[in-house]
Amino acid sequence: MTRTTARLARLTGGLIAGAVVLTGCAGEDGSAADAGSATAQAEEFNDADIAFAQGMIPHHEGALTMAEMAVERAEDPRVRDLAERVEAGQEPEIDLMTGWLEEWGQPVEPDSMDGMDHGGMDMEMDGMDMADMPPAGADFDRMWLQSMIEHHDGAVVMAGTEIDEGQDDEAVDLARSIAETQTQEIDEMQRLLDELGG
Repeated sequence: MTRTTARLARLTGGLIAGAVVLTGCAGEDGSAADAGSATAQAEEFNDADIAFAQGMIPHHEGALTMAEMAVERAEDPRVRDLAERVEAGQEPEIDLMTGWLEEWGQPVEPDSMDGMDHGGMDMEMDGMDMADMPPAGADFDRMWLQSMIEHHDGAVVMAGTEIDEGQDDEAVDLARSIAETQTQEIDEMQRLLDELGG
């Protein structure tokens, strides 16, 4: 082997070795960056986000219970239509918030049951015992609208707290959507209630 050939061989070997080292470093740096990114993503929520999801899930479940009653009992078709929209809108939101809590490693039900006053699994909705609801007819429609307005008011307050204090972008966006949608529904229900003599 001539000296020129030997130098070329050493140079080529050095370049290959350098490339391997650089590739390894890039891989390590990439892994570190990925890990850092994953950690940052995992920490992009706070206690307000957790409380919002844990509180809004049972609150939505309470609304679904009320909506099911209206679908079955309401006399006015506009009340039934509203109840069906409540069901269609809030069921996917429950699934979404449940998924967040699972991703965050948090229980769906909080350790304290203080959140139950939001109208979750308890049949008493914002001071109204649902067992006292009329069986059907116009009286049912009026009482249901009154109760659901109060229930929606509670959701808007909860959403406002998340908007002000939450950290997770998706949770805050959902809170804004809930506040907007339910405020519109409150206005709609109040108009219906006025028309029905409530």
